[in-house]
Amino acid sequence: MNAENDAPAVHLETVGQIAITVSNLERSRSFYWNLLGMKFLFDAPNMAFFQCGAVRFMIGTAGKPVQPGGTIVYFRVEDIHAAHAALATRGVEFMQKPHLVARMPEHDLWMAFLADPDRNPIGLMCELERDDASAAEAA
Repeated sequence: MNAENDAPAVHLETVGQIAITVSNLERSRSFYWNLLGMKFLFDAPNMAFFQCGAVRFMIGTAGKPVQPGGTIVYFRVEDIHAAHAALATRGVEFMQKPHLVARMPEHDLWMAFLADPDRNPIGLMCELERDDASAAEAA
């Protein structure tokens, strides 16, 4: 219970769906499905849905223009260098190539950034484990 108003506490812990507004649904569906390789689920009026792990990812058009860039969705990849190379081969343009962001005690955090056709930023993130020697140096 919340002492302020005796209402039960709410803890938002699981993301069920993420939505991004796009200007051209067909072009963006092709980008996310064909270039990024997301699993297409279904279409609805002015929307397309994909499965991304346990999270549903939706793209849709809006009745009014929306400025992209305010929100970044980060996708976890196992090998950021391989993902970057594969996507670049498909014609995906990167705003930032894979780079080291932080050295953690047991892994290194790497990120790369690309944009969809509407210039919505997309992050790729990868936690690369290090061997015991390099992990000891970072601690």
